[in-house]
Amino acid sequence: MTRIIAGTAGGIRLDVPGSGTRPTSERVREALFGALDSADAIDGARVLDLYAGTGALGLEALSRGAAQVDLVDKAGGAASVAARNAERVSRATGNPARAHRSAVATYLSVRRGPFDLVFLDPPYDIADADLAEDLRLLRPSLSADALVIVERGRRAAEPEWADADLEVYRSRTYGDTTLWWAQPRAESQS
Repeated sequence: MTRIIAGTAGGIRLDVPGSGTRPTSERVREALFGALDSADAIDGARVLDLYAGTGALGLEALSRGAAQVDLVDKAGGAASVAARNAERVSRATGNPARAHRSAVATYLSVRRGPFDLVFLDPPYDIADADLAEDLRLLRPSLSADALVIVERGRRAAEPEWADADLEVYRSRTYGDTTLWWAQPRAESQS
């Protein structure tokens, strides 16, 4: 069972597509959101959840005080499930949550945002070059002090940050999952 852990929508169960998604475990979400809460990175944030699947990461942020969330997934089943979950959590929080059925690169090809907090939880088998391109396309849609969290399998290579003008400043491994935290390079924030 996947559910919202805490906040105004805490305890709400999230639908999960029958196949094709790998929801972030509750243990990883608890650790991630504990760190985000202590960094004061959620309250009032404009959030983007790429490769959203159920939307659990973005919707957890909405429940904990984010101003809005956009969920993006190209799979029809996942996008439909994310839309239902978004409606349920949005109703509980009073803040907007929108689901978009789109490939990540297509969604990012139009400048959007600015976003303050972005989650990328691509399929573990995504090509490194495709993830690097997604990060490069994401960069123009980030606020100056944005936080980008990338989730990958423990054995996966670290994402390529340079072409996206991002720098990693933290990584943590939880079982088979590694999270990287990145932000826009300081010299590019002017």
